[in-house]
Order: sequence, then structure tokens, then C-alpha cells
Amino acid sequence: MQIRTDLAMESRAFANGLSGIATHTRKRGAIEETHVRIETEEAAQALDKARGTYITLSHPCLAWCPPEERKEMARAICEALKALLPSAGDLLVVGLGNRSMTADALGSRVLEDVLVTRHLKDLPEEALQGRLRGVCAAAPGVLGVTGLETAEVVQGIVEHVHPAAVIAIDALAARESTRICTTVQITDTGIRPGSGVGNHRAGLTKETLGVPVVAIGVPMVVYASVIARDALSLLLHDIGMDEAEHDQAMDTLMNKLAQKGIGELVVTPREVDELVGKVGRIIADGLNLAFQPRLSEEEIQFLSHDGP
Repeated sequence: MQIRTDLAMESRAFANGLSGIATHTRKRGAIEETHVRIETEEAAQALDKARGTYITLSHPCLAWCPPEERKEMARAICEALKALLPSAGDLLVVGLGNRSMTADALGSRVLEDVLVTRHLKDLPEEALQGRLRGVCAAAPGVLGVTGLETAEVVQGIVEHVHPAAVIAIDALAARESTRICTTVQITDTGIRPGSGVGNHRAGLTKETLGVPVVAIGVPMVVYASVIARDALSLLLHDIGMDEAEHDQAMDTLMNKLAQKGIGELVVTPREVDELVGKVGRIIADGLNLAFQPRLSEEEIQFLSHDGP
């Protein structure tokens, strides 16, 4: 059974020494930052990921961490975005997913706190003159609701607005259940909505839109097969099974799950609504810091939120 993941760092762990992949990791307080650079087409095919840079920021308790650590994560997101985005020009933020399904509503939730300024750049307020970068945002919905491919909608907006870059935000699928709402992936390769759960849609990439596309995602779901595999692995470890027997038992379980169709079930935490809200706010804070470098954190907080 294939276990899908949208995270390059998880795919990299199973590359078995494949060349064409550069990786480095560093710690910044409670945050672990991992960079994966896929440099060759061979490596891209092996990992089933596009060539480019993948920056992963992880915190074991991201949604529940103290305020200062939330701010540090927002600053880390800001730094990663600045490294991938053009320094000038308007930006378009796209919130992907189905807002009626909480586990798929991260994109639209983030947009609620993104400071949109494209319509404000020419305001006469002296305090803001020359300090705002133009930002616009859209949540195009999903094909089953609108009858329109997300890529078609975004392409139409791009042709009208002419942004310097597009930032696409989406919920992801992970291979490890501990990644749910603890990991943020930022990549310059664009995004293919639904790929993590096998529902491939037309991609939002530089090739399809004609401008750079930076994708930001957070794992919100794992497959039931992942949870079953992790539980069995813990059990086999506790009873002291040797490696060969362990692998055979795991293969048998995965095959049975595939035959019964259980492995294709997608699982999310019961408190996912609260997790989406908290993590979405952190991502929005990081976006605002990256987009508006001429504003102080206090000014951004005042303009984009009703309160701290």
C-alpha cells in the first residue's frame, strides 16, 4: 500500500541515499527548521516531488505553545517567505480547500487574518504613505462546490491583478501522525491541490500561472493505515520482535488494510476546529510580517486583528 505524504522531509527519509537531494537541519529555540533541496529530475521522480526548495518548520506543540514561541514561529515563517518571494510588487494570497470541511479549511481560515492592502496603497493617510505593499486575497473554493477548477479561477485573477507572486495556502496530508498541526512546509515549487489524498487537481505553479508560486501547508490529516502501522510498530517493539519478523508483520498488516479498504480512510483530530484556528492565526502573522516589512509588529497587530 502506498502511504502518501505532502511533506518533502518525510519523503526524503525514505530516499535511501539517493543523490540529487541536499538537506540540512537547525534548531531555533523550540523550532526545528529543515531545508530539503531537490536538485535533479531523478530525485524529483523518486520522491514524487517537484524540483525546488522545501522549508519545514516544526514545533511539537505548535497550536498550544506559549505566546512568545508563537511569535517566533511567525518570524520563522516570515524569514522563509522573504527568501522565496520577490522583494517588490503586489502579492496574491490564495486560500485553498473546502471551507465547509474543517480539516480542509486552513486556507480560508488564514485569509481571515491576512492584512489585505491593495485597495489601501493610495490612501492619503500620511502615516501609511509609501509603507504598504499591495496584498490581495481570494478563497476560490473547490471544484465540487463551484464547478470551476481552482487553477482556472486563480489564473483569471492573476491575469487581471498581475501580481509579482502567488502564495497558496492549503491543508496537507502527512505520513506521521505527530506531524498534524505541528509542522509548516513552505516551498517555491507551487502546489497541486488534493495530491496528498490522491485527488489530483490542476497545479498552481509558475508554469501554469506565469508568476512565482510559493506554497504554504500544514498537515491536517493522516491515513488510517498510518495510525495502524504506528500502533503495530510500538507493539512489536515492546515484545522484542527481531527486525525481519517486524518487517514481515508490518507488510502483512498493510496488505490486509489495502484489501479491506480501511487504509484509505483519512483521519483528523477531534479538536481540529480549534487547531485550524490557532495554527491559521500563526501563519497569517508570518505572512503579514513578510509582506509588510515597513510596518512594526505592533502596527500589523493593530491593523489585522481585533486584539492580541
